[in-house]
Amino acid sequence: MADRYAVVTGAGTGIGRAAAQALLADGWSVAVLGRRLAPLEETIAGHAKAFAISTDVGVREQVEAAFAQVKDRFGRLDVLFNNAGRGAPAVDFDELSHEDWTGVVAANLNGSFYCAQAAYRIMKNQSPKGGRIINNGSISAHAPRPGAAAYTATKHAITGLTKQINLDGRKHDITCGQIDVGNAATPMTERMAKGVPQPDGSMMVEPRMDVQHVGRAVAHMASLPLDANIPFMTIMATKMPFIGRG
Repeated sequence: MADRYAVVTGAGTGIGRAAAQALLADGWSVAVLGRRLAPLEETIAGHAKAFAISTDVGVREQVEAAFAQVKDRFGRLDVLFNNAGRGAPAVDFDELSHEDWTGVVAANLNGSFYCAQAAYRIMKNQSPKGGRIINNGSISAHAPRPGAAAYTATKHAITGLTKQINLDGRKHDITCGQIDVGNAATPMTERMAKGVPQPDGSMMVEPRMDVQHVGRAVAHMASLPLDANIPFMTIMATKMPFIGRG
């Protein structure tokens, strides 16, 4: 199809902004979702084929209203990039507050489920049917950082969600993949330039990479025909401490 339609969540900054702008550069029409409208509008400035919707993905009613707007505006949906999420302060396991636990679960896991389900319904019932959901899993879907129980648990859960959507979606030509990002240079990772705790108790400055590489990777996953899929892609700063010991 000449016209392609996408939704990117958490598109006001960082990875979401890079992905939305990469899709726009490739000619997609893009709806950008996030809690704050002003950064979303900055992301899509100058693009007539894009629009922004202020949405807290952790609130099901707001998600359903946002995707109803997408359906009304675009008429169909070809790709969802499920990117919105948050972290919590790094604390020992027994010190993680109930509020931080539930807040991270609401944004990272519940939000990804609500958005994927809303997108799935559109994709299942449109003509021609089908579409692609891309979940942001993170390196934390494979290995935890110290003091990050909520973030790690939700990102491991995203892997199960990705596999389930991929399986259930087969009969509807809906496919699902996951991109696991390590140390993209965004506001969320600025602390790594100053040093972050390591499993051995030391502090280490960790290398980062240009977030535009992640945006291009998402756009590549989105560009594939529905008879091809990248179930899992890892893109990371080459020298970050993930591969190997320490």
